[in-house]
Amino acid sequence: MEFDFLGATIVNLTINIIFTLIALFIGVKALLFVDDKLLKSIDLQEEIKKGNIAVSIFASSILIFVALIVTFGFKG
Repeated sequence: MEFDFLGATIVNLTINIIFTLIALFIGVKALLFVDDKLLKSIDLQEEIKKGNIAVSIFASSILIFVALIVTFGFKG
């Protein structure tokens, strides 16, 4: 009985980790897409180095969104 539960737990954990890695990959790609295609005239990294708070908030909000996806991936 305990081995069935352990097996199901390992399978569930594996599925959730795979989902989380896929979501993280998609989130980073989305941030790079927004940076390259939609904000052609703005370099996010350079603006953050200059101290532009609005760009920092924008980039961090996208990363927080990715973190939420990762969190739901672990909750299953």
